[in-house]
Amino acid sequence: MKRLFDLFFSITGLLVLLPLFLVVALAIKLDSRGPVFFRQERIGRHFKPFRIYKFRTMISGASQKGSSITVGGDNRVTRMGRFLRKAKIDELSQLINVLKGEMSFVGPRPEVGKYVELFKSDYQKLLSVRPGITDPASIYYADEEDVLSRSADWEKEYSSKILPEKIKLASQYVDNHNLLIDLRLILKTIFRI
Repeated sequence: MKRLFDLFFSITGLLVLLPLFLVVALAIKLDSRGPVFFRQERIGRHFKPFRIYKFRTMISGASQKGSSITVGGDNRVTRMGRFLRKAKIDELSQLINVLKGEMSFVGPRPEVGKYVELFKSDYQKLLSVRPGITDPASIYYADEEDVLSRSADWEKEYSSKILPEKIKLASQYVDNHNLLIDLRLILKTIFRI
């Protein structure tokens, strides 16, 4: 049932949002050099790696010039990227991942391998389901970049405080998820944005 929901609404979303995607693609190309999409390896269901699609919000080659985590005020973020991140428009292209079956609308947010390895036993449970575009942690930490920018050691803050809290929220979701909870989380995400 969940997969049918994801399939139907990812196709519908991609068709409805196509004009917005074209405008965003043009704006990205006019703002800075590089591809329209940023693709990064994340760890998916059953620890299977996949490449996540996001509209590019940083300078080309940003991953070679810094961390996989972005904090507020990161000078790698482009002018257009600041707007796309604030409005969460950069995340909409993950509908492609949902259509391909790599992600779901709702599920634990996919993480890069480095952080999955740190909490591998926790991820055994979390990755028993498809990762999602949103989950309870996405709503709770919608301002994560700003929170991290206030930390003297943002990498330590992320790995020792924020990520364990996100894992706890995701674990509660995995234990109790159903279609009604998914619909509530989608609506909460829309209202939070």
